[in-house]
Amino acid sequence: MTAAAEFDLAGKRVFVAGHRGMVGAAIVRRLAGENCTILTAPKAELDLSRQSAVEEWLARAKPDAVFLAAARVGGIHANNSRPAEFLYENLAIQNSVIHGSYKAGVRKLLFLGSTCIYPRMAPQPMHEDALLTGPLEPTNEWYAIAKIAGLKMCQAYKKQYGVDFIACMPTNLYGPNDNYDLEMGHVPAATIAKVHRAVATGAASIPVWGDGTPLREFLHVDDLADACVFLMKRYSGLDAFNVGTGREVSIREFVQTVARVAGFAGRLEFDTSKPNGTPRKLTDPSRLMALGWRPKYELEPGLAHAYRWYVENVAARAA
Repeated sequence: MTAAAEFDLAGKRVFVAGHRGMVGAAIVRRLAGENCTILTAPKAELDLSRQSAVEEWLARAKPDAVFLAAARVGGIHANNSRPAEFLYENLAIQNSVIHGSYKAGVRKLLFLGSTCIYPRMAPQPMHEDALLTGPLEPTNEWYAIAKIAGLKMCQAYKKQYGVDFIACMPTNLYGPNDNYDLEMGHVPAATIAKVHRAVATGAASIPVWGDGTPLREFLHVDDLADACVFLMKRYSGLDAFNVGTGREVSIREFVQTVARVAGFAGRLEFDTSKPNGTPRKLTDPSRLMALGWRPKYELEPGLAHAYRWYVENVAARAA
């Protein structure tokens, strides 16, 4: 595996699909320094799940490059309770944007997958070669199946049509613009919202799903955006890439870190009647790091940044 000749984004028209989401917004921020024209389309203007509408929009907009960051996302509860939505909507978005980009002559596309595509009991740390070697984690298999299809679609289009469509799989993310819904959000955002509410109300304890033992890896979304731009500019090939830090903490340690940066000194109450999810989930990001990319944020400073953003941009508006 080797890097390709650089795909310079300067002067290019770059479409960020999903620009209002956590990842898409971070990619837009990162692209601000690339001297390119950033193209976006709010949902009121373009429903990415509608094939004909996407094809017409791409034909008019004529992007040179596409970051496909749009997706239906959520935590364990959302995946468990709305499996049809997670499967159908993600497949529809991917099909529309990937096929539409091919038809419109897009020169390069980066698809954002997820490390939930790996088998539940994949060898740790998870290498990209673990894909399709065992059963998926049941609590998010619908989302995972859609993401596997998107990754394979990029590879299939490259094989059959020769297009420069690539994919990466980020680990668990945190940072600005996350979904802070306590029921439907991922662990980092739900934890930040829960801890802040406890601080604001003077609560003595915080409920936490599961027993706190699962091991997870967390990546600041701005590091992911930097990795996406890095790959867009420097890689062409069939390989997909894990994007992560290669370091893990338990859910208990993660919640304790959020509590520390928020100034919460109360108890953590673990609800063992709730599911833990995958027992361990650590990526092997060596394939990407071999090309020269490294994350910038350590966990505690990164969470402090994310917590400040939440307080200033979400909690302050709700007050």
